[in-house]
Amino acid sequence: MKHISILVPKGAILGSLEGSRQLFTQVNQFFKAKGAPPIFEVQLVGLTKETPLSGGLFTANTDVLLDDVKKTDLIIIPALDGELTGAIENNKDFIPWIIQQYKGGAEVASLCLGAFLLASTGLLKGRKCATHWMAEAGFRQLFPDVNLVTEKIITDEQGIYSSGGAFSYLNLILYLIEKHAGREIAVLTAKVFAIEIERKDQLSFVIFEGQKNHEDEPIKQAQAFIEKNYQDKISIERLTSMFALSRRNFERRFKKATANTVAEYIQRVKIEAAKISLESTRDNVNDAMYKVGYTDPKAFRVSFKKITGLSPLEYRNKYNREMLVA
Repeated sequence: MKHISILVPKGAILGSLEGSRQLFTQVNQFFKAKGAPPIFEVQLVGLTKETPLSGGLFTANTDVLLDDVKKTDLIIIPALDGELTGAIENNKDFIPWIIQQYKGGAEVASLCLGAFLLASTGLLKGRKCATHWMAEAGFRQLFPDVNLVTEKIITDEQGIYSSGGAFSYLNLILYLIEKHAGREIAVLTAKVFAIEIERKDQLSFVIFEGQKNHEDEPIKQAQAFIEKNYQDKISIERLTSMFALSRRNFERRFKKATANTVAEYIQRVKIEAAKISLESTRDNVNDAMYKVGYTDPKAFRVSFKKITGLSPLEYRNKYNREMLVA
């Protein structure tokens, strides 16, 4: 039987904690219905017997205290709530235990913003990690040595897993169920809980706002200029002349401050504007393309799909209100 420790951090978000517990315990019910023994022992593991969750709105009664779990097979770190550096500090006592268990052979999975606590262990250094796309800037600032892949729903590297934002944690739990209980049980679980099992990325959910929590004032001004004039053809030479910087220095500072090259930033701003047009107006794909400064339909489609995971037409059909009620 595989021992699963679902951590109960102070201030955790109730949904990812209870949702994980429900899915794993339901798997045991499936096996029981077939006359087979359960395959998971699921425990809620906390620093205290009673732990406040979701800003104090709920309280979780843990099954066991952290120090009493000498060995486990799989650790689930649910999403954290509130200001994240404070949340890490409030839950720092989990960190040495997670490291010890991983070195002893346990797997570790973080759900959504639980990635911040997982990254605090140092186990993610040089590895891929997913989290909520809204937390990208804060995560990169705190953990620059982690390979953050915000487009991903699931990462899996050497027994360390992470999930994308919000309810996409369900896809990671299904992935773990498939790994340990088989495809048939994972599909059955997905059907019972009405979860789309084959989601691979969260690109279509991302809203690009540009990372601006940095102190490089000329780069902030360049970002503002791009966001105001994205319909025009903006060259790097034009930007460098505005701020009296060499091209090499400007590009280096821009990438360091925003985590994007200048070309990537311009492209993402254009595509974000096109998304809004396709979502909220009667514009067809060509109308949206021309509005944001593209003239080559093929280049527009390639860029759009690279950033959103969908073609412009697929995106319009998915999110435009008039298309939804047609």
